[in-house]
Amino acid sequence: MDDLAAFAVLIEAGSFTLAAQQLGCSKGQLSKRISALEAQFSVVLLQRTTRRLSLTAAGAALLPQAQALLVQVERARQALARLKDDMAGPVRLTVPVSLGETFFEGLLLEFSRQYPEVQIELELNNNYRDLTRDGFDLAIRSEVANDQRLVARPLLAWHEMTCASPAYLEQYGEPQTPRDLAEHRCLLNSHYSGREEWLYHQQHELLRVRVSGPFASNHYNLLKKAALVGAGIARLPSYLLQAELADGRLRGLLRDYQTRSMPMYLVHPYQYQGGLPRRTQVLADYLIGWFKRSGEALDRL
Repeated sequence: MDDLAAFAVLIEAGSFTLAAQQLGCSKGQLSKRISALEAQFSVVLLQRTTRRLSLTAAGAALLPQAQALLVQVERARQALARLKDDMAGPVRLTVPVSLGETFFEGLLLEFSRQYPEVQIELELNNNYRDLTRDGFDLAIRSEVANDQRLVARPLLAWHEMTCASPAYLEQYGEPQTPRDLAEHRCLLNSHYSGREEWLYHQQHELLRVRVSGPFASNHYNLLKKAALVGAGIARLPSYLLQAELADGRLRGLLRDYQTRSMPMYLVHPYQYQGGLPRRTQVLADYLIGWFKRSGEALDRL
């Protein structure tokens, strides 16, 4: 099919030089393709001289079929372009549970008002999903280095923040150093095997603190709710705390000490490398913008 298309381009261009330029190949490569086509059909298609090309009877018979192929290719290209530009349709997105809970209101209200024809399917799942096999257009991941099938764009770098409610701090006091946490009621993340050891950095010093408390959960939002009602001190992802820190329902603690930082990426299957469908692209742009604004707002607190 490629050789038939090249044959049609050659006849329309009128010379090997012009046709090779249009096809993005050398004159020699184009000549070999025409020769291969002649060999395949066991005919001579062209009479070649230094000044002009002329069709043989076989070439004249084959030319309309080759030209029709070019027309079909262009129609297919236009159809795919229309599909890519089509804003109406579904976009499937899979993200970690606590992360998706932070921006779903924006998807329902802000994004959907701007793009009412885009149908969002948001899956909250902490397990790995194969995007191609499971039919997802976008995902948010913390690890992508070992998956060559994905294209990744940096989304945010979050860190764990130590926080507590004003009511808790009024009753139990505020820790001044990480070592003080050993005397406090701490809310533990049962997802981690080392949940009873909290790590902090200050300059080049690593501090390991053994903590304990009345409640543990593998769900960040439950730990946040426990902190909000004064049950103890929690360590939570920074992206979860913007509203609570802004209105004073939670207070950040031990700000002079650093905790672990985790990158997050917005990823899509490599098959979209040539360009995302438009409805997927606008959702990707919205998510990148949302996290940028949220990060900037958190930095100001």
